[in-house]
Parts: sequence; structure tokens; C-alpha cells
Amino acid sequence: MMPPDSSDENRPGNDSAGGGSRWSDLERPPLNAVALRRALVREGGLWSGIEVVQRTGSTNSDLVALTEAGRAAEGAVLVAEEQNAARGRLDRVWSAPARSGLFFSVLLRPAGVPVARWGWLSLLAGVAVATALSRAAGVDTALKWPNDVLITVGDEERKTGGILAERAGEDGIVVGIGINVTLRRDELPVPTAGSLALAGALTTDRDPLLRAVLRSLEDWYGRWRAAGGDPVASGLQETYAAGSATLGRLVRAELPGDRSLTGEAVAIDGDGRLVLATGDGVQEPVGAGDIVHLRPA
Repeated sequence: MMPPDSSDENRPGNDSAGGGSRWSDLERPPLNAVALRRALVREGGLWSGIEVVQRTGSTNSDLVALTEAGRAAEGAVLVAEEQNAARGRLDRVWSAPARSGLFFSVLLRPAGVPVARWGWLSLLAGVAVATALSRAAGVDTALKWPNDVLITVGDEERKTGGILAERAGEDGIVVGIGINVTLRRDELPVPTAGSLALAGALTTDRDPLLRAVLRSLEDWYGRWRAAGGDPVASGLQETYAAGSATLGRLVRAELPGDRSLTGEAVAIDGDGRLVLATGDGVQEPVGAGDIVHLRPA
């Protein structure tokens, strides 16, 4: 796999990239691609290759393009030290300072899993990220449906991570993950954002954090595939519900078509949808939309 901007002069750690030194910010050293490959790429494992590029627009866009061109195998990982056109849900675009977080995409080909269950992959990634950050960084994490990873900064819930899954070719899914690691208060894009550093993480060293996230993702993906994508048999549905910051709250779902629905979030159903109990006693599943928490947990 050879993504754009992956030439030696653009690799992290080369002082010529961008015209500055890689040590221009001592709190944000570059990732060590060689060490990451040595630790994570192994025979029989999920991860088939890891590329680290200095900068790109979007790792998801790049990896989707590589997949559709037949240049990426399952388990390909593309990491960017900086993204300037990263995409979130609803095609929202965001950026962050170089080396201030983990910005990466992975290619999965869930052969043997019914396509109807592929929607669980973004929730699976959320569970994997939250689990890894809790263990490796020692922070409390929670999941906001459908794709946000929350941490506690002071006494407030803040978003520190987001996930975007999209189809790549006929049999692939590219899962993009962004995690704020060392963002400072004056660098936060919105007041509701946070970072591991602001949450008092035990470490903000991105190398072990990325290793922990990828190992957790490999573990959960393996369980889910072994169960044929069954969220109950794999333990995914139960684990997601246990870590949810959305269940049990009064929420407003902002739906496509400028519609909205307000109710108590009562369950995650077998298709990964959020079930709302509305004021008229109806339980309605929501498969897509922005969720606004209206009542503290």
C-alpha cells in the first residue's frame, strides 16, 4: 500500500517536511512507523501493513481510493500526522494541529458476515477505542451514539474521538478514527471538544496509544467475525450498552429531512439502532441522525 504523500521527504521525522524540524514541538514527537509495523504486523494477524504519512486531506478518502484501485489488502492501516480535510458524519470537515492526535483509517473485509450486520462496525470501533483508552491512558470513557467517544474533563463530558465508516468497493469497509491526544484548551475546535491531555491521561505518547487501539480493534473484530457478525453472541451489543453515555437519557434525534424526535434512549437494538421511547408511548428506532443529550445521566 503506497498512499499519496508517502515519499521519504514527506514521512514523519524528516526535517524537510513542511520546511520545519520534526522536533519543533517537543510535546508532539512523530510516530515511529517502523516500530509500529514491528509490533503489530505479524503472520496470522489482522494488520497487513501500516503506513504513516506526514500530511493528507483525509486518510479515509485515500484508503478508499487505494482499495478501489486494488492496492490495499484487508488490515491496511493508513495514519496521518496531520489532516487538513478530515471528514466526519454528514461530510463535516475538520482539522487539527500536526501530531496533536491519532488520525488513521483501516480497511476491513468482513467476508462471511451478512451485509445487514456491517452497520455494527462503527459501534465496534467505538467499543475498541473506548476500551483501549481506558486501559492505556487511564481515563474514563463513554460512548455517545452513534460514533463519538467521550471523556471527562473537569466535571464535563467532552468529545475526544470520532469514527466514520464507509464502503470501499464491493466487499470492503474503511473505518476512520480520530482521537484528540494533546490538544490544548486554546486549540479546541469547539467548546464541547476535549483531549486526553485535558482529561489527565496517564500517558499522551501516541505510539503506545495507537498500538493499544489497533490491538483492541483486532480483538473485537475477531470476536465479531467469529460470531458471524452477531452482536449478541460476540458480546458487542452488551458491551456497547454498558459503556453508553446515551442510554437512559432524554435526547433529541436530529434526523435527515430536517425532522427531529425527542424521547428517552432506552436500548440499542439488534441492528445497532438507538431506540427512543417517545412521550406518546411509542418506541421508535433511529438508524441515522445527530443525537443531542438533553438530560444528564
